[in-house]
Amino acid sequence: MTQMTQKERGLLFIISAASGTGKTTLVERLVQILPNLRMSRSYTSRPARAGERQGVDYNFVSRDQFDQMIARGEFLEWADVFGNLYGTSRVDTERLLASGQDVVLTIDVQGVFQVKAAGIDYTGIFVLPPSFEVLERRLRGRSADSEASIQRRLQTARREVLHYAEYEFVVINDQLEPATVRLQEIIAAARSRTPRMQPIALKIIESFHG
Repeated sequence: MTQMTQKERGLLFIISAASGTGKTTLVERLVQILPNLRMSRSYTSRPARAGERQGVDYNFVSRDQFDQMIARGEFLEWADVFGNLYGTSRVDTERLLASGQDVVLTIDVQGVFQVKAAGIDYTGIFVLPPSFEVLERRLRGRSADSEASIQRRLQTARREVLHYAEYEFVVINDQLEPATVRLQEIIAAARSRTPRMQPIALKIIESFHG
């Protein structure tokens, strides 16, 4: 097997979806299946929910700590989501990419705008539910959120789905396994782009003339 002589920089993937679409479950499944793919662990100012672990599900910090991190420019992107702050560490992400690992971020449309504005190269994937009715059913079935909270999430979803065309790929999350397979195919395609494969291709081509 021909291998690259030096470690290639990892690829950055961004997956966005309305709350309740199932993007976190999809990405967790994807990371379990695909080698060399890491899920970025976000920072958040909200308290941990039952069963969530510090440093595993999120990096939980206080609101003051989060504000200080914003002031120091430590976030690749951050957003206020229903009153709680969420952000992606610039240093953590860069360290993973520089080590050759591919990184997947699950962030909302606000965060993607920030990454795009920074001129960072990424592959964008938007995950849609099969329909608005399915999304509403999932939101109502997954938690004990208040009716006001559910309505707020549904209104936000109506706005966010309008941005799907700004992403390179769209995946419909009707069932977990087929949607996971489609995400695997997208990542495989990104990993096989000519600029990414050039070091290996050149080495193979050299063997034709050696």
